Amino acid sequence: MAYNSRYHMNTPQFRVAVAQSAPAATADEAIEKIAAFSRQSVAADAGLVLFPEAFVGGYPRGANFGAVVGSRTEEGRDAFQRYHQNAIDVPGPHCTRIGEIAATHALHLVVGVIERDGGTLYCTVLFFSPDGALMGKHRKLMPTASERLIWGFGNGSTMPVFDTPFGKLGAVICWENYMPLLRAAHYAKGIQIYCAPTADSRDTWLPTMRHIAVEGRCFVLSANVFARRRDYPDTDSATNGDGDDIVCRGGSCIVDPFGTVLAGPNYNGEALLTATIDLSDTIRGKFDFDVTGHYARPDVFRLRVNEADTPPVSFADGFPD
Repeated sequence: MAYNSRYHMNTPQFRVAVAQSAPAATADEAIEKIAAFSRQSVAADAGLVLFPEAFVGGYPRGANFGAVVGSRTEEGRDAFQRYHQNAIDVPGPHCTRIGEIAATHALHLVVGVIERDGGTLYCTVLFFSPDGALMGKHRKLMPTASERLIWGFGNGSTMPVFDTPFGKLGAVICWENYMPLLRAAHYAKGIQIYCAPTADSRDTWLPTMRHIAVEGRCFVLSANVFARRRDYPDTDSATNGDGDDIVCRGGSCIVDPFGTVLAGPNYNGEALLTATIDLSDTIRGKFDFDVTGHYARPDVFRLRVNEADTPPVSFADGFPD
């Protein structure tokens, strides 16, 4: 695989980017936005770009899908059918198109999508290499609150941390970042570029990102959408208030392993945030704090992680003896 000068193979310094975008109405429109932000990233000399949670397929902010405890409506079922139709297959044609964008611009792309697998949807992050290959995916382990109505649960088989020219790269989605054992598993894999695509623009999000950067001694990149009420025409969010009202204010950021905010948080609108990162800082930080190394106490605390796939149905030729 050939890399261009943005990767600076003789130095641990790199340019990275976070795309804060308005939501897209369709998966096809989201991919057009990925292409546009990729072009901007190349102009900014960045070699890796992170996109928000559920960016392709959409985060259905304000939707209730006609569900209350003990009851569903036909209108809600129709809304889910439309949402399912706008999701993407992994792998599939939309993945191929994103891979082509990555290859065209020689970029690592980390993209939040809604993944369709049969009748179930997953909130997923996809990783693409600069040659366009789909490196792998992470399915959100624990959808938050009402998200559980529309998204399935991932398992331990999709918690990758990849070796890249930027260092070890992985992703933890939105409120998964509040799961300390999930964070510990990624720290144990040596994650250095910790991506946190999100839908959370609360004041508490930035301190969470700074805490994780310090705790893991890693660079944290977080991407969110900047959304107005009119961006959600198929949900209750569109009908309660003015279309220009901000319903998700972004807050995307880049943080270094000592908790210093290198870019953002941006609360002003669509933006491409960039920063130069020095991979040596991940080691400098671990001089006095390595949470799964010399600062651990395995004689007192230990974590066991099940990375097996757990399909509900498996098929075999015959029965075991």
